Amino acid sequence: MHSPVIETVKLRETARKIYDAAVSRAHPSGCLPQHLPPAPATGRLILLAAGKAAGSMTALAEAHYLDGGFPPERLLGHAVARHGYTAPTRRIPMVAAGHPVPDQGSIDSAERALALAASATADDLVLVLLSGGGSANWVAPAGGLALAEKQAVNKALLRSGAPIGEMNIVRKRLSRIKGGRLALAAVPARLLTLAISDVPGDEPTAIASGPTVADPTTTAEARVIVARYGFDLPPDARALLDDPANETPKPGHPAFANSEFRIIARPADALAAARAAAEAAGYEVHDLGPDVEGEAREVAAGHAELARRLKREGRRAAILSGGELTVTLRGSGRGGPNQEYALALAIALSGEPGIVALSGDTDGTDGGGGEATDPAGAFVDPQTLARAAEIGLDPARSLADNDSTGFFEALGDLLRPGPTLTNVNDCRVILIEP
Repeated sequence: MHSPVIETVKLRETARKIYDAAVSRAHPSGCLPQHLPPAPATGRLILLAAGKAAGSMTALAEAHYLDGGFPPERLLGHAVARHGYTAPTRRIPMVAAGHPVPDQGSIDSAERALALAASATADDLVLVLLSGGGSANWVAPAGGLALAEKQAVNKALLRSGAPIGEMNIVRKRLSRIKGGRLALAAVPARLLTLAISDVPGDEPTAIASGPTVADPTTTAEARVIVARYGFDLPPDARALLDDPANETPKPGHPAFANSEFRIIARPADALAAARAAAEAAGYEVHDLGPDVEGEAREVAAGHAELARRLKREGRRAAILSGGELTVTLRGSGRGGPNQEYALALAIALSGEPGIVALSGDTDGTDGGGGEATDPAGAFVDPQTLARAAEIGLDPARSLADNDSTGFFEALGDLLRPGPTLTNVNDCRVILIEP
């Protein structure tokens, strides 16, 4: 007879292996090299990178071209990643900037990217390497907007519970780089964007707020979103939303005639790798898809119900899902969507034997204070609530205060892979042993 504790440890290890398989599939080392284009015959290669994978993408691209004999003096560019996500580079300057709230590094990086793009000629190739987080890493406030005002708007958006797509519609109106405006700057050069998607539906306009693609959304839509969530915008931001001349370039604009956008890794790819790992471990997989959205605690309740049903049916199953959940902040605790999901799941499962779960962001950090040391998510097992009770933790109170980090930290159940240097959204794994 195996003891329940040993079984739980094994299940947690298996859940972690499934998560690691998802992350590994999304890392640039496995998906970027085959998409790198031939170097320009006579002009310069201008490499611009932003986002959580910018460090790993830049290092790989540099090595590809320099080791292939491309003249170093014709390779230039700029790369920016969130703090803690940079990587050593040989030729391209690499800096860190704030995420999810931008900082001065975000401003400087956007200005540098815009200037380099504007310097490009018809002989040059502008290679843009994009990943999630790029929206906060490249910030070029439009009009008279100041950084502090942009930060305040960003914080309000993040606290609102608005889906990322709606946040981006507003962000594009307040920027000189988002919503296709970097592509405008790069004319007449050839422009190729290679992107790692972290958004539901892999919508190019949503990845890093679409700096190199046409933007079909409108300023009128942004005003509706602002009204719906009751955002109190600074006067300069409101002026930008009210200015009919402040519109992004639309599909069919000549700026995109010499431009290509290619997604090289997506949440579905990571989830497929997770599925393969779960099947190899002998589980019947219930794949809920890579684009699950909704309030973290509500999604968790639904997943707990499904897990209980599969257990009652005697199925040895793995429930897998990706996507990006939201958290509406009501308390003052620490946490993130994956940890809040895990806490709500633990409450809903109520110590059900034979069910172990892991919920983690594939970038290695989940919400929190924007530090590279933030946890990626958390583990849940049949002993979670009992162990919490032993040390005087009230899970319902922690959930009400949005303090999932504090809850799982006290139990030693945080998932801490550290920065993974990629990002294809979240990976949730529930393992059921009948």
